[in-house]
Amino acid sequence: MRIRKIDTPQRREVRRFIDFPFALYRDCTQWVPPLVSEMRFALNRDKHPFYRHSAADFFLAEEGGRTLGRIAVLDNRVYNDYHSSNTAFFYFFEVVEDLEIARALMGAASEWARRRNLDTLIGPRGLLRGDGHGLLVEGFEHRPAVGIPYNYAYYGAFLQELGFEKEIDFLSAHLTRSQSLPQRFYDIAERVKERRGFWVKSFTSKRELRRWVPEVQKVNNEAFSEGWGHYPIDEAEVSAVADRFLAIADPRLIKLVMKGEKVVGFVIGYPDVSAGIQRANGRLGPFGWLHILLDFKRTKWVNFNGVGLLPEHQGVGANAVLYTEMAKTVLAFDFEHADLVQVADTNVESMGEVRAVGGEWYKRHRIYRRSLGPVGPTNGRQVTTSPSGAHGSGDSSDMLGR
Repeated sequence: MRIRKIDTPQRREVRRFIDFPFALYRDCTQWVPPLVSEMRFALNRDKHPFYRHSAADFFLAEEGGRTLGRIAVLDNRVYNDYHSSNTAFFYFFEVVEDLEIARALMGAASEWARRRNLDTLIGPRGLLRGDGHGLLVEGFEHRPAVGIPYNYAYYGAFLQELGFEKEIDFLSAHLTRSQSLPQRFYDIAERVKERRGFWVKSFTSKRELRRWVPEVQKVNNEAFSEGWGHYPIDEAEVSAVADRFLAIADPRLIKLVMKGEKVVGFVIGYPDVSAGIQRANGRLGPFGWLHILLDFKRTKWVNFNGVGLLPEHQGVGANAVLYTEMAKTVLAFDFEHADLVQVADTNVESMGEVRAVGGEWYKRHRIYRRSLGPVGPTNGRQVTTSPSGAHGSGDSSDMLGR
């Protein structure tokens, strides 16, 4: 068995990296494939905004012509500069049920990080701040929301065996149409809007919504500046996140809380089209878009993957405005279920408020960390790290320096 760094300019190499989980989860009814076009974008060093400032490499575990695992390892220099840290992140971690292969993959990722003088390995966390993150550790019986990772249950046990510890958990909550928001929330929301001059802006077109993306991002940066893993992002990354989101957005599900002409909060919802992506097998062509568009119209699920409020307006009842807008969204459409996606377990207030209205925190994703000490043995298996083609690895760290 060998661990091999792929040559990202080579289409065959990229395809091999992308294709592995499609085989691994072939018989798993809950797994939702990533969009292949987004995966290609993530490995495209010429186009993806991450590589303008940071470095990443991608590894495969192979034996006898078979792919047995994969991993990406990242040096996010914007994050490290902002936090004065020396952290590496891992992502796209997939592996067959074999601890030694997982050990070899993590060994390759750790060695890559050590060569860059990075002292901690954290993940799973992606290239964009808007990427779904964490390893699923509770809720394996449920299909994930769009863009949120799914994995087999043995992954968490493997990481614990390899010396990883919990960094933070992100929970997702399930609410149903029958769990109506108590009237007191609506009363508080109306009083707050009247006393503090809040009003709610709605949208009818993606073109109008796109014009407001920079303002929403400013609020997002400020609202979550104290949150785990925060770092400032540039216009190119904002644009990349917006492009991904707008591809599945229904503008009617986006609400901005305004004070005068200033955005002070937001509620971002979108139809859950994960079943359509499953039927399309992660591919938009030639008929993949049809499956997704059909699911867009008939899905009974809405995902809320962005609820934020500027710090100076928190604790004065403005949260009630956000919750009532979420409730109005569910009631105004034909949704039966809502998924409030990936709220940090450190957000005790949100945890309690969702339980108070009957919500169930039913999925848990965990971010793990490990200090980069010595890596354990591989039980006699041959483990090599080598590029695969004559053109080299395309490692962006060689171009950017450190």
